[in-house]
Amino acid sequence: MEDKVVEVLSMQTKKQIEDEISGMVFTKNFRSPSAEEWYIFLPNFKDPVTNGAAGKAIIHYNLLGTKEIFINTTIIFDDPALHFKKQHQLVYGISDEIINRLVGYADTLLSVHAGENSYTAEYKQ
Repeated sequence: MEDKVVEVLSMQTKKQIEDEISGMVFTKNFRSPSAEEWYIFLPNFKDPVTNGAAGKAIIHYNLLGTKEIFINTTIIFDDPALHFKKQHQLVYGISDEIINRLVGYADTLLSVHAGENSYTAEYKQ
C-alpha cells in the first residue's frame, strides 16, 4: 500500500518554527484583574524601532465565572519580516505555541496581527 501522507511543511520551515519556539521568551508587562500583556521575544526577530520584543500578546480574561465565555487574546507582531506572506506558516506555528503556553488552550478567541499574515481563530476545549 502506498503511503498517502503528504508533508505540508518543508523540513526547513519545520526547523525554523522549532528554532523560534525553543528560543521564545516572555516578559509580563502589564497586569490587571481582567487582562495581561506579555512581550514576546524571538531569537531571529525584533521590533525595528526599539530592537526589543518581536511582538506582544494581550489576554483578556473572563471575570464572570461562566465557562461559556471565551478568553480574548490578541497577538501583535511588530517585526515587519513576519508580515510577509511567505512567513505565514511560521507566524501560525509561533502563535499556536503562544496560545498553548499563555492560555493553555482554554476556550479562546484569537486575533493575530501580522500584516499579510493576520488571521483569527477559535480554540474550543
